[in-house]
Amino acid sequence: MNTKGDKILDKSLPKIGEKSLFTEELELALENGSVDFVVHSLKDLPTILPVGMALGAILKREDPRDAVVMSKKFKDKTLTTLPKDSVIGTSSLRRSAQLLRNMPHLKIENIRGNLNTRLKKLNDENGPYAAIILAAAGLKRMGWEDKISQLLEPEETLYAVGQGALGVECRESDWKIRSILEPLFDLEATLTCVCERSFLKTLGGGCSAPVAVSSSLKKNELTITGAVWSLDGQTLITDTSKSKLYLPNDDGEPPRKCPYQEPRLYCSVIPSYKISSISLLGAEFLGKDLAKNLIKKNALDVMSQARNEILDSK
Repeated sequence: MNTKGDKILDKSLPKIGEKSLFTEELELALENGSVDFVVHSLKDLPTILPVGMALGAILKREDPRDAVVMSKKFKDKTLTTLPKDSVIGTSSLRRSAQLLRNMPHLKIENIRGNLNTRLKKLNDENGPYAAIILAAAGLKRMGWEDKISQLLEPEETLYAVGQGALGVECRESDWKIRSILEPLFDLEATLTCVCERSFLKTLGGGCSAPVAVSSSLKKNELTITGAVWSLDGQTLITDTSKSKLYLPNDDGEPPRKCPYQEPRLYCSVIPSYKISSISLLGAEFLGKDLAKNLIKKNALDVMSQARNEILDSK
């Protein structure tokens, strides 16, 4: 099923419009009952879902990092060793802002299309691209890990909210489907992604401003770094927050179903027997608190300026 984001390939994502680019048609099918659930790349899913929809599962997260794929003529290079004015292809404001800030010797150009299309453009001998940057998760899921020339660590490039994770959207009232999906929840992926989505939701971000994160859960401590950039990368607002979460111990016994269902959702995520509401609440609060810290540093002004620049360029 093709979505608006799949069909319009001659514009960068922010210039098309920031909401539901890859989800609207799928959610209509879910609403009218022609499908029972939809599997999304979580980074494409808005932080606020339509009324009546919820995330019935977040699966184990694949590598959330960004990956560099070099053209054949630069296969032995890295981004830092590429010649001056080499062209890097990406459709992401987040990636372009970070590259402009951290690697000013490079030029950034928009590139759209699915993985096959982008790789074909990269390897076109008459094409402009020295390299393209993609989500490592997408390449790995396609079995194309051998095409990755360089993985960018969070210290080099923060990644998109939810990147590398798959979210399963369902009708909130469909108890049968919810019970089928519930065992698929992955603890670490769910808590880190709820935290990241809460951060983005509080900022009010989308495709129209460079916003990025990295997060980790070690034992019971959740850590998140978030950042906002100007489009040219010259202005950066960032901070890191951490908090200890209550994580019930696995006693080895079969899961015990709660005798009642809590109506509260956490960034559209349904609580499950695998992940307690108190853990989800802690993750949600941590992301919100980090966003508030950035807002105190004028992050909203930077994001507003970015949106205005995009509108002016249409």
